[in-house]
Amino acid sequence: MKKPIKTALIGYGSVAEKMHAPLIEVCPDLDFVAVVERNGTRCEEKYPHVTTFKSLEELLQADVADLICITTPNEFHFPMAKQCLLAGKHVVVDKPVTVHSWEAEELQKIASEKGLICSVFHNRRYDGDIRTVQKLVAENTLGRLVYLESHFDRFRPQVSENWREKEVPGNGITYDLGVHLIDQIVLLFGAPESIFADIQKQRTNAVSDDYFDISLFYPSFKARVTAGVLVNVATPKFLLLGEKGSYQKFFLDVQEQAFKDGRKPEGADWGVDPEERWGKLYLENETRPLPTENGDYRIFYQNVADAIHQKTPLQVTLPQTIRVLKLIEASFRSAKKGRKIQQQEGAW
Repeated sequence: MKKPIKTALIGYGSVAEKMHAPLIEVCPDLDFVAVVERNGTRCEEKYPHVTTFKSLEELLQADVADLICITTPNEFHFPMAKQCLLAGKHVVVDKPVTVHSWEAEELQKIASEKGLICSVFHNRRYDGDIRTVQKLVAENTLGRLVYLESHFDRFRPQVSENWREKEVPGNGITYDLGVHLIDQIVLLFGAPESIFADIQKQRTNAVSDDYFDISLFYPSFKARVTAGVLVNVATPKFLLLGEKGSYQKFFLDVQEQAFKDGRKPEGADWGVDPEERWGKLYLENETRPLPTENGDYRIFYQNVADAIHQKTPLQVTLPQTIRVLKLIEASFRSAKKGRKIQQQEGAW
């Protein structure tokens, strides 16, 4: 039996505190030993065994961790991940891996040369709804598919003080939720032939994009991903149409709210979608509820640990996330030019 991998967190904001730290803590093959927290020692209040450092440089100099998880604002992902890899550390970066695809390609080169694991926290691959859609696609339940619609809508009419809504690199909803939704589509169907995007700033005084509607085109199939913050009505999380019928699912995955409520990600009931939140299958002669596959973000960190221990291949790889970044970059070009961007132009 190999020893648990000593793991450190860079940053202790809301996502790190409510999601990354609990997931690292419950993973049997990870040992949560350190955090970089510039102001205060809040992490130590919940995890007394964790040592707080004031900078990444101080953490690396102490050499107390072998896996470093970066949860800082997007503009710091690349320099910090590069610094950690060059120091010989395995790395997990919160999504998106970097702001620009060329930066992620440089990380890929360094990680490959040094034989290190570098993965990206695409936790939404482990949502119950997308796992249900994956199963429907794999089992050909709806026959030949023609259309998929994916929403992530909220009602947040006031511009906040969060860094994502300020004039900084990698800000806005497209680099946040768009990265998740496009990653899910590419995971299901591979790279599209072309992409068309409408990206806007809809709220008064918004300085970063707060709405996107992006279409990904495949031979005889279209996927549409959209998110906005002025949606105060229920929209389907997923709508999937095929020749044999349709599938519609409302409600977000239950794990996010569970983390916000402070629930520890443990037990067989973690990520289980209540029956009243299940989606429905609309077949030609039958309409019925379809149980949601269990969501489970714990899979991500366990897979990273297993990959470091060379037990199993990495599930979220840098080449996958580079492709998603190139699609994000193509989306902004499409929105600016008002036309489709073909695969050859975007080089994804």
